[in-house]
Amino acid sequence: MSYPDVDPRPSFPRLEEAILARWADNETFQASIDQHEAGEHGSNEFVFYDGPPFANGLPHYGHLLTGYVKDAIPRYQTMRGRRVERRFGWDCHGLPAEVKAEQELGIAGHPAIIEFGIDKFNDACRTSVLQFTDDWRSYVTRQARWVDFDNDYKTLDLTYMESVMWAFKTLWDKGLIYEGFRVIAYCWRCETPLSNTETRMDDVYRDRQDPALTVGFELDTGEQILAWTTTPWTLPSNLALAVGPDIDYVVVELDGTRYVIAEALLANYAAELGQAITVATMKGSDLVGRHYAPLFDYFADTENAFQVLAADFVSIEDGTGIVHLAPGFGEDDQVVANAAGIPTICPMDEHGRYTTEVADFAGTHVFDANPMIIKVLKERGVVVRHATYDHPYPHCWRCSQPLVYRAISSWFVKVTEFRDRMVELNQQITWQPAHIKDGSFGKWLENARDWSISRNRFWGSPIPVWQSDDPTYPRIDVYGSIAELEADFGVTVTDLHRPDVDHLVRPNPDDPTGESMMRRVPEVLDCWFESGSMPFAQVHYPFENQDWFEHHYPGDFIVEYIGQTRGWFYTLHVLATALFDRPAFTNCVSHGNVLGDDGRKMSKSLNNYPDPREMFDTHGADAMRWHLLSSPILRGGDGMVTEEGIRDTVRHVLLPLWNSWYFLTLYANAADYQGVVRTDSTNVLDRYVLAKTRALVADMTETLDEYDLFGACQVVREHLDVLTNWYVRRSRGRFWAGDHDAIDTMHTVLSVLARVAAPLLPLLSEEIYGGLHGTGGGSGATSVHLTDWPALDELPADDDLVDTMDLVRDVCSATLSVRKAHQRRVRLPLNSVTVAAVDADRLADFVDVIADEVNVRRVVLTTDVASVATERLQLVPAKLGPRLGKDVQQVIKAHKAGDWTVEVDGVTVGGVTLEPGEYTLDLVASGDQASAGLGAHAGVIALDIEVNDELEVEGRARDLVRLVQQARREADLVVSDRIELAVRASEPWIVAIEAHRELIAGETLATSLLTEQIASDDDAVPVITLTVAG
Repeated sequence: MSYPDVDPRPSFPRLEEAILARWADNETFQASIDQHEAGEHGSNEFVFYDGPPFANGLPHYGHLLTGYVKDAIPRYQTMRGRRVERRFGWDCHGLPAEVKAEQELGIAGHPAIIEFGIDKFNDACRTSVLQFTDDWRSYVTRQARWVDFDNDYKTLDLTYMESVMWAFKTLWDKGLIYEGFRVIAYCWRCETPLSNTETRMDDVYRDRQDPALTVGFELDTGEQILAWTTTPWTLPSNLALAVGPDIDYVVVELDGTRYVIAEALLANYAAELGQAITVATMKGSDLVGRHYAPLFDYFADTENAFQVLAADFVSIEDGTGIVHLAPGFGEDDQVVANAAGIPTICPMDEHGRYTTEVADFAGTHVFDANPMIIKVLKERGVVVRHATYDHPYPHCWRCSQPLVYRAISSWFVKVTEFRDRMVELNQQITWQPAHIKDGSFGKWLENARDWSISRNRFWGSPIPVWQSDDPTYPRIDVYGSIAELEADFGVTVTDLHRPDVDHLVRPNPDDPTGESMMRRVPEVLDCWFESGSMPFAQVHYPFENQDWFEHHYPGDFIVEYIGQTRGWFYTLHVLATALFDRPAFTNCVSHGNVLGDDGRKMSKSLNNYPDPREMFDTHGADAMRWHLLSSPILRGGDGMVTEEGIRDTVRHVLLPLWNSWYFLTLYANAADYQGVVRTDSTNVLDRYVLAKTRALVADMTETLDEYDLFGACQVVREHLDVLTNWYVRRSRGRFWAGDHDAIDTMHTVLSVLARVAAPLLPLLSEEIYGGLHGTGGGSGATSVHLTDWPALDELPADDDLVDTMDLVRDVCSATLSVRKAHQRRVRLPLNSVTVAAVDADRLADFVDVIADEVNVRRVVLTTDVASVATERLQLVPAKLGPRLGKDVQQVIKAHKAGDWTVEVDGVTVGGVTLEPGEYTLDLVASGDQASAGLGAHAGVIALDIEVNDELEVEGRARDLVRLVQQARREADLVVSDRIELAVRASEPWIVAIEAHRELIAGETLATSLLTEQIASDDDAVPVITLTVAG
């Protein structure tokens, strides 16, 4: 029996398509689930939550990256013996769907939607949001992600929405829901409030230039108290001024007018007040309680207004140290003003336009009113400075219009009530990267505010609150199930969407007149509330699957990009804490942002990223998977997607693995032998690679148990280097001879490697494993994804040999790097290399290996490192500076003077002990020797790079061997074919051939070697002719 014939130049995309078809035919995904029992109460299940995307657009690389993580971890857990269901989900409600529907229908705004018909608009949303489901399925399948589309869930499903209703009612019963009139972010284009979560998402803050106005308010004592604002449109509703009670203020006089400003900021107004004379100083507390004349008289009769208040948020970082307060348009403004008995007044309609209360500007959009207001104030002579201010400003995350902050009635979850508990429960979650726990996510929790969950929109889960339409007979009913609705309203409820749910009206039971009616409040829920309900709503809890949910919550694993620390991760955590007093998930991967090939956000208009479909067809899904999973994005940083990077993955990862497989089949089939799994070879290279493979299994198990896919890719990459650049190259002669130990060892190593790489390279691993153990990857082949994860005891341990051989490889790598640095090609033999290391003696049995690998005549070993090299200390000022400050110069001078010592516990320079990362310490050979340090080992190599005629001739002979080998490949010769060789070349080449005829013939399998000297440049490439020997 033999291995299948393997194409040395495969088309990975075509190979992948065949595997995907085989998986579909064999239902391999379902088989991977069915092979493991769930266990009692699901004790053997690994619970994975699939963060639902919107299907009103095609997937991009961010979705694909997240999808690869969603696939890799479940594949690993399946191989570890767990049962892993993967159910796809769809986000269907909210602004993304509504904005898209408006664009498709050619309408915009509440009046237009109502005129069009809420029922027809919501039907359009329903159609639009599922427009690309088939495309999503195609993309996800092509990327080799296993997930159940047929048993998916949608947030628009009646069962899902009922569970969301239950969550709202449960929070209400716990006293964690309230309606409030608060200043929050508001989108005037979408005509709805937004939560602080939505104002912290990607690309929400964009650079914007606003007017910066410094205006004088006349105190009742005659001074002009100066306030600075970048929102002049809020000045008509100014009701108070705020100062810092402990800030120092001055009164300065210029041309008979007195101005009040923070002392620390006076110099910033040199152009306007540089000639002014200071006539008084005071604390902010001395200004508190003073009254002033309003700039505009629209709200002049407001009770308790137009006074100076104390506020801790006032600073002297910019402006004047005096803040103008418009309680209807500032969150802090509202808090401070309300505390002083000043009411919240918000003269803005739902479209962002002034109401008739601001008569002069009524109907004008507030942003458009800025220049009008400035003009009026300048005419009154109260503008001290008019400038511009460039700053990041929040925009709507869906329509991209700049937001306003305004007071509006909204429904809130009282997050501040259980905020501390959220912080505590976060400690039960394992984050990857680990710093997210107490970093961005932990800090977001510590500063969490009450969550605005109502949206003045149409397409979403309804807020299940019914109120009396007559305040004379107040009543509020909150519903938590369809059954409760049907009992009270006496109708069958089949749809909870507007307008159907709005038609549920009944008489107010508390109204003896029978005239008032119970009507639902018009708002719908924030779609993030629905996303946060996913763990229980997807299974219709608590109406069904109660026992299942209780034993499968929290989930074992979720993944999304880092922006979801303030989005989905956060809303999951809020609802889990409030409803169940537990975290929603126990392990979370939070990756960075995927950027275009120019380092900017991916954009179709910028054309700055390769088309995913084209990459699948050109390089394959495994190449894309590895490129994304091995990038710093998986460590929380941002990273670019480039075709070059995907191509490099093919060259540096896929091809080396494939070439190892091809190498095994080539020589094993030539020997008419198929390898078996065996680990008892006594050959030192076999023992080494088997022990390294054992370490591979240990390292991969550790990294994947920690959800560290980036680290797992590094582990596989390092093992590929051991396999291809060491074991295979050092063992060619044994494979050529058909050595069964070598073939069995290679078979065993590839079998294990295919299994541990399966989550990272599922398609290529499938093909190789099938070829090793099946019928050439055909339909009868065993799927690697149905096998168990390798156990350590499958492979022998040999720590001493591994340490020694790793040192050998380190020596060879360092020596080859010195060769390259000094332009000494590898085929050119050199006289000697000296290895100086504290444990150099352990290399004694491997000097021949080192000599052969680096092509030197002699290897000298010494443990006397000091006789060959000296230590070199280099400082890292960028690390030293932040810790030492000005003392860093003292350390630099001491270093230059040689005043430093190496201690057991570190390095001391000029009496200052350095910390790790603040310096590097390496060894350099004494004198002018070509040298390099030994990386992970304490030592150095010194290479004799002098070249004489004898060495040059041998090097030329070895160059000829390479040229003949290349000619063999181009002629498609079988590896065992013997040849008749003829060479026509210049004199130096002929001299080299004659001096090393036996070497050349042996390396190239030449039975005869004819030469002809021709007149040409010494460096001209020889003309090689070869034929298969008869």
